[in-house]
Amino acid sequence: MVDCRPAETPIVVNHGLKIEEDAKLADRECYQRLVGKLIYLSHTRPDIAYAVGIVSQFMHKPQVQHMEATMRIVRYLKGSPGKGIVFQKHRHLEVTSYTDADWAGNPVDRRSTSGYFTLVGGNLVTWKSKKKKVVVLSSAKAEFRGIAKGLAEILWIKKLLTEIGFPPQDAC
Repeated sequence: MVDCRPAETPIVVNHGLKIEEDAKLADRECYQRLVGKLIYLSHTRPDIAYAVGIVSQFMHKPQVQHMEATMRIVRYLKGSPGKGIVFQKHRHLEVTSYTDADWAGNPVDRRSTSGYFTLVGGNLVTWKSKKKKVVVLSSAKAEFRGIAKGLAEILWIKKLLTEIGFPPQDAC
């Protein structure tokens, strides 16, 4: 991996990863160990959270295609060593959240993935990307569920900041 070519993104668009019949299996223990390390690393590198969530779905029976996708994440990390969470001092405590969702994005079970990230004073403090447990029947419903999770996070952070004596500013 020292001389590998870095990847520009952690996962390809429309990756289509799934378990295929008669595909060659990867070393399960090696795969699980590598994905576990990537899960740990994603706590400080939210840019890989989605890709790690995808490859972690194949821990029980990893195939060569899954290992290749996992190694792409490693190649992406090699090409982006300076990225991560950096806090900057700002003169405000405005709480902002951004959300997004897909609709039936998983080709196998048609479940959606939604996510959000929250900024306090312009600094990233929380993020989450999660595959839904149920199939939603419209893109609007998938988006609304993601928005509800992001809004709940904003309310929790605002209450926390107020409780510790730093009331947040409301956006104009």
